[in-house]
Amino acid sequence: MLLTLDLPLINPYMTTALIDSIHAQEGQALAVGSKLIDLTVDLGHLAHDCPPITHYQLLSREKAWVRRVSVRQGEEPSVGARLVLLSTDQDEALDGQPARNARVTVACVIGQGSWI
Repeated sequence: MLLTLDLPLINPYMTTALIDSIHAQEGQALAVGSKLIDLTVDLGHLAHDCPPITHYQLLSREKAWVRRVSVRQGEEPSVGARLVLLSTDQDEALDGQPARNARVTVACVIGQGSWI
């Protein structure tokens, strides 16, 4: 079964995210908890009382195979843009439509010294 990882709407005010690093490599078998992508969301265009830049890590919540990585480090895709195509079988044909979104965890990454 094909699965898609699209850029999730993490914050209702975000429109894009900067891809900081990509841990998922094409052909890689993912275990539950595998790191997929690190990204940064910048809400500096809004007036608010918290830091406007937040870092996140997307982690797999299911076993899957990385079939195609559609973004590169430094790119800034829009919410909903495809990041990674996964499959439940290593040799699944890639010509079909994804059956569903991949199950992921979105973890906020707090840098050392951020609470000072």
